[in-house]
Amino acid sequence: MIYVIFNNHSPLLLNFMKKLLFSLPALILLASCSMNAPKSISYPKTKTVDQTDDYFGTKVPDPYRWLENDTAADVKAWVDEENKVTNAYLKEIPYRQAIRKRLEKLMDYTRYSVPDQSGEWLSYYKNNGLQNQAVLYVQKGLQGVPSVLLDPNTLSDNGTKAIQETAFSKHQKYFAYAVAAAGSDWQTIHIMDFSTRKMISDELEYVKFTGISWKGDDGFYYSGYDAPKDEALKYSNKTEFQKVFYHKIGTPQSSDRLIYEDKEHPLRYVDAQLTEDERFLVLNISEGTDGVEIKVKDLQRPGQAWMTIVPGFNTNAYVVGNDGDRLLLYTNNGAPNFKVVSLMPQQPDSAHWTIVIPERTDKLESVTTGGGKLFAGYLKDVCSKVIQYEYDGSHPKAVRLPGSGTAAGFHAQASDSLIFYSYTSYNYPTAIFQYNIHTGRSAIFHASEVNFNPEEYETQQVFYNSEDGTKVPMFITHKKGVKLDGNNPTMLYAYGGFNISITPAFSAMNQVFLENGGIYCVANIRGGGEYGEQWHKAGMFKNKQNVFDDFIAAAEYLIKNKYTNTQQLAIRGRSNGGLLIGACMTQRPDLYAVAIPQVGVMDMLRFQKFTVGWGWVSEYGSSDSADQFKYLIKYSPLQNLKKGICYPATLITTGDHDDRVVPAHSFKFAATLQADQGCSNPALIRIDHDAGHGGGKPVSKLIDEEADIWSFVFYNLHMNYPLKEDKN
Repeated sequence: MIYVIFNNHSPLLLNFMKKLLFSLPALILLASCSMNAPKSISYPKTKTVDQTDDYFGTKVPDPYRWLENDTAADVKAWVDEENKVTNAYLKEIPYRQAIRKRLEKLMDYTRYSVPDQSGEWLSYYKNNGLQNQAVLYVQKGLQGVPSVLLDPNTLSDNGTKAIQETAFSKHQKYFAYAVAAAGSDWQTIHIMDFSTRKMISDELEYVKFTGISWKGDDGFYYSGYDAPKDEALKYSNKTEFQKVFYHKIGTPQSSDRLIYEDKEHPLRYVDAQLTEDERFLVLNISEGTDGVEIKVKDLQRPGQAWMTIVPGFNTNAYVVGNDGDRLLLYTNNGAPNFKVVSLMPQQPDSAHWTIVIPERTDKLESVTTGGGKLFAGYLKDVCSKVIQYEYDGSHPKAVRLPGSGTAAGFHAQASDSLIFYSYTSYNYPTAIFQYNIHTGRSAIFHASEVNFNPEEYETQQVFYNSEDGTKVPMFITHKKGVKLDGNNPTMLYAYGGFNISITPAFSAMNQVFLENGGIYCVANIRGGGEYGEQWHKAGMFKNKQNVFDDFIAAAEYLIKNKYTNTQQLAIRGRSNGGLLIGACMTQRPDLYAVAIPQVGVMDMLRFQKFTVGWGWVSEYGSSDSADQFKYLIKYSPLQNLKKGICYPATLITTGDHDDRVVPAHSFKFAATLQADQGCSNPALIRIDHDAGHGGGKPVSKLIDEEADIWSFVFYNLHMNYPLKEDKN
């Protein structure tokens, strides 16, 4: 398993939108059993209101507007009724509990994260198997004895509190960490005296999308919001005027020093980070999810004003570190596949740049530092390649990886000689490696303990043509010996947005499908970052239809090449991927048997009006613009449902505490789909209580959710599942 820890340094890098990945061993397909079909569905009667909006002369009805108020009593009652209907349907699937039991058994193995290094100490997360939250361990050096530093499972009775950002002070005197509850993006920062392992009284509230950047052992920089004047609005979703503060240890939050604020732009995000030598304080400022402005201060020069080294929000960039007086900048300015340059902050314009790592044909996905070296992570047809460089870009040395998959990590202090990374692929369970920077050799630090035989499975990468002739890659994984006769149950997954690359990774939750004869496919469609900024821009704004065309073409490829057929094809996606599924099932309802849109952005005319939705305008556009409204209305899932059309069997999922993609998107889509469905295919919604967008969800809740999804998929693809006691 690859254990994802959501360290939300900044919304600029969109780390918080990355998918959760799990692993499972194989199960032999047993004899089939007859199934009793769930009873016909009687959906709750959902009231409508007389609400019509005028968009530049176009009248758009919104009869379920009342469902946007998710805290209202009538909405809560509707949620309860919808869940009753969904649970009644799922309960009658005879193998639902068998699938859950199988998932639980196969998740019961030890999983690790990539260690962080701070001085002599290593810290990493470890889950013994079915713990709701991974436990944070520390050990002194490679030979040290691991001990528990923090167990988030003790913070709540149901495991719904999760650790987010963590950071040691410079000399490991203190340890700071942020905690989020019930999947919310809101966090509270706590501080521990590391030598005694006792908590100190400092506690910082009103924090969201923050890093923790220590200056020595005295205090740290973080991003937060002013305390609301009305205590009833303590954690309101209205988040304006994010600021950077400095917190001095042993003082109340009310006395924290304001470092930076922007009184003219209430919706901008700002994140502060110190370079490792604590010389430069770097501000990353964003107006959304695409484009950044970077300001720096040289702290060796007291009183110096902020220097803007990346202006205008027209490019994506971040400061990798510094080499003495010079900053190393990762940027796509004039380089759609990214490059690294060296610059003096007093002369930031590109005319004074020195190229350190030039742009290449392969996308430069990330650059990190460790042991006085640069580690450049490239994507070659969606698979990782890592090259070690000197700070001036000289002496490139390739890191030998186990195969064609995904490598992540590669961060250490300048004085370290070891660096850690993870490696995974569709048929390679995640393992943690230690890499000797001087010898260039890797060794296993923590091997995967999952009971899985990769020899039973195979993955191939194919390239297919989209509607406009663009070649799009897709990974296809299945058991060896699968007969391509057009009759295989198949799941197609994609994301397609926000410059996010969906790279190969082992998944336990998908394994339950594969081991029962399913074919699992991931299409690397446009809008993502797999081939650089041009690939991303080809799926943004008015080009968003390319994303849906790519996905539809993937489904058609699978059918044409005899992997599956329309009655055995399921589609699935989360968040922006939920939008993808909603759009594709409304554009081509005939092409799929099952659709699983999860926490999706379904109302493209109103997304910008809720919580952090305004930040996606830089990706999608906005219905507040006449020109952008014209293309948004054409694909918005909610507005493109049509009465009497036979839509695929659909299970919508969301969380009642999702303050990123608010549940109203899913509520309104579900109500409309239930009213419009033109055949007997189910149109259900599963609303998880005390759950958010996905980050930090307890393992027990993840298993519950996946068991319900796969039961729904198996049943509606007419798959057989063993009802016998599992003997593995």
